[in-house]
Amino acid sequence: MLEHIDLNLSVSKAEYKRKLQKLQRQLYELAHTMFVSGIPSIVVFEGWANSGKGSTIKVLTERLDARGFRVVPIMPPRTYETQYPWLWRFWLKIPPDGQMMVFDQSWYRRVLMDRLTKTVKKKEWKAAFQDIIDFEQQLVNDGTVIVKFWFHISKKEQDLRFKKLVKKKLTSWQVSDEDAAQNKSYKKYLEFAEEMLAETDRPNASWVIVEANDKYFTRIKVYESLIRAFRTRLGD
Repeated sequence: MLEHIDLNLSVSKAEYKRKLQKLQRQLYELAHTMFVSGIPSIVVFEGWANSGKGSTIKVLTERLDARGFRVVPIMPPRTYETQYPWLWRFWLKIPPDGQMMVFDQSWYRRVLMDRLTKTVKKKEWKAAFQDIIDFEQQLVNDGTVIVKFWFHISKKEQDLRFKKLVKKKLTSWQVSDEDAAQNKSYKKYLEFAEEMLAETDRPNASWVIVEANDKYFTRIKVYESLIRAFRTRLGD
């Protein structure tokens, strides 16, 4: 599936600048309406390391009311967190009414990186698919809007980005051991991602595949997809 994605899609810098301001205004107004209507939302950013998730989140949130959203970066669970059911730490971060939670990586780590590094057993990551479906369905049943993005780039593009980052001392830290492991096992990780997308794509918690080789195209698509999801929920 993912190998058939057209990663040559792009938007010129001039077109990006022309569209961005309008999209920012639209998202601001919709997020405000969601806030006053008491509708919670979750925006999940998953995808390849250095595919532009962080920079896109920065642009996406820079014009929003800071009282109405929170960005949650997800790291490996801490020691004490492993003593609880694995989704426990995510239940603690679900949004209250009207708030937007933006997850920079998420519970999908369980069936991706944890699976790759064999941090969890096979029976655990297999069971996690149904856990995730149930978790998201409970949130949807409670009125939460869920939008999930998968940022897709080619191995060649990821190689180029890694080389550019590690070349400089100030940016080399951005390529972690996990990132390097993901890149080394690109084909295997691709299989994991495709299985994850197939297993967890649901009508009210569907995946949006983002062709992320070009950052301008990436940001425009994310804005347009999120605006469309909010409008649908609000009945616009």
